Amino acid sequence: MSFDEILNRYKTKTCVLSIERIDETRYGNIRVMAGNQAHCDEILAVTGHPFEPGCPYEMCFPKDMNFEDFVFRSAIGGEPMHTYVSLYQMGLWLNIFMIPLTSEEKNIGYCIYSYEVTPQASTEKMSDVSADSSARVLETCIKFRGTTNFEHTVEEVIGDIRDICDSEECCILLLDEDAKKCRVLAEARRDGAKHSASDFIDDNFYSMALNWEKTLQGSTCLIIDTDQEMEELRRRDPVWYESLIRDGIQSLVLFPLKRAEQTLGYIWALNFNIDNAVKIKETLELTTFFVASEIANHLLMERLRILSSVDMLTGIKNRNIMNNRIDRVIAGKDSLQEPFAVIFADLNGLKKLNDTEGHHVGDAMIKEAAAILSEVFPDAEVYRAGGDEFMVIACNMEPEIVESRIRELIDKSNATKTVRFAVGVSLSKDEPDILKAMRTADQRMYEDKDRFYEAHPELQLH
Repeated sequence: MSFDEILNRYKTKTCVLSIERIDETRYGNIRVMAGNQAHCDEILAVTGHPFEPGCPYEMCFPKDMNFEDFVFRSAIGGEPMHTYVSLYQMGLWLNIFMIPLTSEEKNIGYCIYSYEVTPQASTEKMSDVSADSSARVLETCIKFRGTTNFEHTVEEVIGDIRDICDSEECCILLLDEDAKKCRVLAEARRDGAKHSASDFIDDNFYSMALNWEKTLQGSTCLIIDTDQEMEELRRRDPVWYESLIRDGIQSLVLFPLKRAEQTLGYIWALNFNIDNAVKIKETLELTTFFVASEIANHLLMERLRILSSVDMLTGIKNRNIMNNRIDRVIAGKDSLQEPFAVIFADLNGLKKLNDTEGHHVGDAMIKEAAAILSEVFPDAEVYRAGGDEFMVIACNMEPEIVESRIRELIDKSNATKTVRFAVGVSLSKDEPDILKAMRTADQRMYEDKDRFYEAHPELQLH
């Protein structure tokens, strides 16, 4: 039976692939020998040129190491292959089936390649994986859904992923686009493992990780388990290749963690069990889909928490978190370690500065004041209470230390061109009630402000 006779029986897009076998792990050319009408129509629509029987596969499909590995396993190894993957760069989903065909040629193998392309993911197809992989993925989902401690859970999950890969080291690496840095969210290592993620991460690593998107070349993952694939990696990314060889990495798995169009980071596994490459790919393609979603939600909540607790102009704690802290102390949920001091510090002359030189100059003054307060009280809680007013809660600080810090605060502010503080202090030895201490410190601060304007009436608004 000819290839055309076989293909005419298929309604879906289907073709016959051939692959040249070099030895047990290496292969040569992969060609598309024939295609049914649905395949020919697809190639014409996508590439703009008619399908040519016997052409290199790159003329029909994007070059992809995972695809080549599937062809080798099916056409040479005799394995039926299936996967459902996201073509995230094209916004498409691809359902792939490969069925081995018998070959009378010693070093040429054949397989049928049938595929379906859709613009949206099918949950039914996504869940069409082996029972073992389904159980693994379900376990991950349950752990995330039932957790109240994200950091602990993600450590468990990365340990599970290391077990799936049977790898020496496994890591979730996040990319911080704003800071241009990487950070390790979680890692797991085999006992006695030589490698740790911290061994790789330095100031230059972000630029290397940023290049992985290009190294993937549109593939959903990178799985390197042969010399031929490692050589292809050397061609694509010589800097990363040299780094891996230098550290004795012989095999690796790399999956991007994507949410919509954004790459949040990557999961990698180093020196994994290459006998389980197909199972690893099947399991992790679905696992990373859910892990990326959970990480995206966690990062969003962290950002909202920061926005609700940090003053955007100065970077110190804002009024919202200050009020929450005071409310918790009043309710008995938090305590202030004695001796403590409550310090109110207000900026003199800010309104005049805003009117005469502009609010951008006033904002610079507020930022400089916050920096001085944080420098003088690095071991205390520094809040921007609002506008030009700051509050400091200094716990476990003796009165003489508080007095010394206030002198340092005045000296540092006087050394600047514009920052001048009005300061009021209340000590717990005189007033242990937090609300009364705040009222006392606030009153003393305004008394200090009045004395300042009596000495400097030119800085008051008229």
